[in-house]
Amino acid sequence: MYPDAEGVTIPRRTLYGTGLEPERAFLVGVQPTRGANGWRSEASLDELALLAETAGAIVVGRALQRLESPNPATYVGKGKLEEIKARSDEFDVVIFDDELSPSQQRNLEQALGIKVLDRTALILDIFAMRARTREGRLQVELAQSEYLLPRLRGQWSHLERLSARSGAPGAIGVRGPGETQIETDRRLVRRRIQKLKQDLEDVRRQRALYRRQRERQGIPVVALVGYTNAGKSTLMRALTRDDDVFVQDRLFATLDPLTRRVRLDDVHTALLTDTVGFIQKLPTALVAAFRATLEELADATVLLHVVDITHPDAALQSQTVENTLAELGLRDKPRITALNKIDQLRDADGRTPASEAELAYFQESLAIDMPDAVLISAERRWGLAALRARLVAAIDSELGAPTRAEARA
Repeated sequence: MYPDAEGVTIPRRTLYGTGLEPERAFLVGVQPTRGANGWRSEASLDELALLAETAGAIVVGRALQRLESPNPATYVGKGKLEEIKARSDEFDVVIFDDELSPSQQRNLEQALGIKVLDRTALILDIFAMRARTREGRLQVELAQSEYLLPRLRGQWSHLERLSARSGAPGAIGVRGPGETQIETDRRLVRRRIQKLKQDLEDVRRQRALYRRQRERQGIPVVALVGYTNAGKSTLMRALTRDDDVFVQDRLFATLDPLTRRVRLDDVHTALLTDTVGFIQKLPTALVAAFRATLEELADATVLLHVVDITHPDAALQSQTVENTLAELGLRDKPRITALNKIDQLRDADGRTPASEAELAYFQESLAIDMPDAVLISAERRWGLAALRARLVAAIDSELGAPTRAEARA
């Protein structure tokens, strides 16, 4: 708990916490017969399971229903809902694989009698766990607050109460005639949202100032993008040889942006920025809240798209990243694709590369439909020379090749 500038005490974490004891989670998804986004429903549930485990839960079961589209009242059909209810003593929370509307969540909580979360709430909770810097915490709290605002009715049995110092607008005992508790709660949250937006606008201006300083120095910026857990941080550590770069085999291990200087050759130096990973069904509130951070991508000289080539849904993950970049207005931003974890990939004969020298063989034998991609293993530091050369070429193409005298200056 902490007071804001107006004295209103706000919970640091406003979504359901997983607590010290692991919660037992049951996953529910709908396989739509129309309007599918290309992802297999089972694969989406697998990813939801990883998200739940990242949040500290234990997945004890799942259910998948084939419907033309999710039920507007209860997401799943009446029969499936009864099946889930009949097993409700086996788990503590039900997590749905799409963002639920406020009415869907209320209906499901009333029908099941236990905690109900959706994919958006789960992702926001993980981001709240991962945020370390003040900027990161502000961004996450804004996204949480905007997500929770339309869901306040009936939520306070799970959340900590907002309170206010005596005399503050909307404080207990000084409400206007006839004002209900829910109206007070909403007003307090709206005030907090406005304050968070003002604070993040200050962050945005500060970031813009830093970017202008970099532009005056003429240092190119390479921004790492990719699906969550694709290996961006591992690649950053390998390129910069900085062992302090945090690396963890977890979804959203990196949340707060990190920038390091990297030497590409004897002439070229660049700033390498690691950014938060993307994911399918990324909450729109989160994208909006992270606007200041994502603007770093817009001002980058080159985007380095890292793909986990070993993942069974690598093509869909890559397309998800491309779609997100397009939504951010970055469709035409110069980029290089690095196919990572090649040391773990097997060819038709079941062989994995035994050394960096065999990467060229695998490029041909796998018949990868991305001839311009660079094959790398960030973990083993394979293919980094070729990757640096491609980055140099892309930077020179974008900014113009510097002379050696200019580079020394």
